[in-house]
Amino acid sequence: MFNLGKFDQGKTMHGSRTVLWLALCATLAGAAFSSTAQAASNDNNVEWAGLFHDQGPLYDNHVEPTATQAVTLTLRTFKGDITSANIKYYDSADSAYHWVAMSWSSNDPTGNFDYWKGTIPASASEKYYRFQINDGTATAWLNAAGTTAAEPSSGDFFIIPGFQTPAWMKNGVMYQIFPDRFFNGNTANDVTNGQYTYAGCATEQHAWGTSVYANVSGCNTAVFFGGDLAGVDQKLGYIKNTVGANIIYLNPIFLSPSNHKYDTEDYMTVDPAFGSNSTLQTLSADIHGTSNGPKGYLVLDGVFNHTGDTHKWFDRYNWWPSITGAYESQSSPTYSYYTFQSWPNTYSAFFGFSSMPKLDYGASGSAVRNAIYGSSTSVVQTYLKSPYSIDGWRLDAAQYLDAGGNNGSDATNHQIMAELRSAVKSVNPNADILGEFWGNAGPWTTSGNQWDGAMNYDGFTQPVSEWITGQDYSGNAASIPVSQFDSWLHGTRANYPTDVQQAMSNFLSSHDITRFGNRAGGDIWKTYLALIFQMTYVGTPTIYYGDEYGMQGGADPDNRRTFDWTVGTSTNSAVALTGKLTAIRNAYPALRTGSFMTLLTDDTNKLYAYGRFDATNRIAVALNNDSVSHTMTVPVWQLSVTNGSTLTDLLSGTAYTVQNGQVTVTVNGHYGAILAQ
Repeated sequence: MFNLGKFDQGKTMHGSRTVLWLALCATLAGAAFSSTAQAASNDNNVEWAGLFHDQGPLYDNHVEPTATQAVTLTLRTFKGDITSANIKYYDSADSAYHWVAMSWSSNDPTGNFDYWKGTIPASASEKYYRFQINDGTATAWLNAAGTTAAEPSSGDFFIIPGFQTPAWMKNGVMYQIFPDRFFNGNTANDVTNGQYTYAGCATEQHAWGTSVYANVSGCNTAVFFGGDLAGVDQKLGYIKNTVGANIIYLNPIFLSPSNHKYDTEDYMTVDPAFGSNSTLQTLSADIHGTSNGPKGYLVLDGVFNHTGDTHKWFDRYNWWPSITGAYESQSSPTYSYYTFQSWPNTYSAFFGFSSMPKLDYGASGSAVRNAIYGSSTSVVQTYLKSPYSIDGWRLDAAQYLDAGGNNGSDATNHQIMAELRSAVKSVNPNADILGEFWGNAGPWTTSGNQWDGAMNYDGFTQPVSEWITGQDYSGNAASIPVSQFDSWLHGTRANYPTDVQQAMSNFLSSHDITRFGNRAGGDIWKTYLALIFQMTYVGTPTIYYGDEYGMQGGADPDNRRTFDWTVGTSTNSAVALTGKLTAIRNAYPALRTGSFMTLLTDDTNKLYAYGRFDATNRIAVALNNDSVSHTMTVPVWQLSVTNGSTLTDLLSGTAYTVQNGQVTVTVNGHYGAILAQ
């Protein structure tokens, strides 16, 4: 059986997609389009440049259908260009293909395009569809991967009845905080010099703004600055109002001997250096409240692939005298929670780090599964419920969760993730599940029963870094032209259902990679450009604390410097721009859930333009990645913007009148314009 869904869907064919997409992008000059549109006719030639469909609100009437909702799809072509069109879809219910004939529906406001419609019947099964477009003897195929002359074998659009991603994630802006480095709200809980020793390293208390490197070689995780949950709480006004973010994602906060807390000692206890469980309850209530800005949401980091070796289930150092851990005795009630090759010193660990022994999830219903997510008193369910009422989990090292220490990414991992989703949604159907995966996360997001979205290293962070900074996210030289950038974005969007695309976490930096500001060489204008793109692209903009002002930092631990509150203010130009951009994004649903259409790629001048649009607004975003200003002619007629219309740059306030289907705008180097109708 040839199934177009799931894993075949997820293959990223940058090679073939690039050739086809570059061929399309090369034609994206307004005048050329206009003349092509006028020349379109039934001439045994499908004009690829006129074809468009995505699952935006104008082209799909139910992006998240129920089992009883039929899905009506709209296809755009040049006016009078084609003789017929069909939807060909694969239905997982009968493992067969089905055809739906499309009929002409209407013209667009400019008169350049025809709209064709067809309806896929309602049912509960997953489906994957593509379009067959005919002009006499000529045929073209269109799916999420692009346009082809021959029928494609993967890359179709998704229909997953009953699957929804949280609206607040799709419509929000997220702010990621590494708690020890954000703000010290309570000096009474600061970790002091020599307070305790772990793995041969005594704790070091460093003054705010000083080096993140330990005085003792190899002890960087023992360096503390005093940031805590009270500090986050006290800065909610800055996050919500100045930056404009309404979702707080906290790196791990549970009891742990390290500053990063990815080696959990007790999931049920907030680390005392960060406060207490009561402090977390207060913070959650204040995030959800409106006294310090708009209602917010809280996402916690769930480190469930492994524990720390000090966890009471393992207890390598006998820190829990009242409990016998797996390291202490093979008769321990938690011995089966881990995988020992030769007890006690040889066991499965995260990337071989002995301080992070891997959890063994065993079979469905195992003690580990129940402790982490399966029971009402489990870690996952406890924090989703009152009095914490968090709104979601970011799953650390999510592909590695498995049975027997096999490093995951297998059938057992997907079973665990499906069970975890059921547990999460049983407590709060609107909670978010955000998986950490650095490649194509399609295997976890295209079946509708695992993650809502993923950390978008592959589809955002890496291509943005290479295009704007000329380096990959690790700081290695890697420069790509804008045409390749656009092709990369298109290919990675095609890996996911639309509602997953809209809930992907799009970040410039994270706690695991070099800072964007570092890769940009400290050029704040490159940060400006990156912020403009981040806030107008498909997905959830995620600001790693300090990226809003261009914080610099190399590889871990240098990417975890303390926040500089002398520049974390609206008087800083980058922070002010961030606040302006989040306000723009919040004001225009088209920037959050609207269609995305490439309008222009210019490799020579490093220019990029694209549209975001829905029934209410049509927005053209023009970006200049050169170091000097350029005048761009943007073919907004592709967005069905009529001549004589006014487009206003939401950044500068300048108004432009559409003439000959185009607007001409001058854009500063490493900057952009957001032209809204």
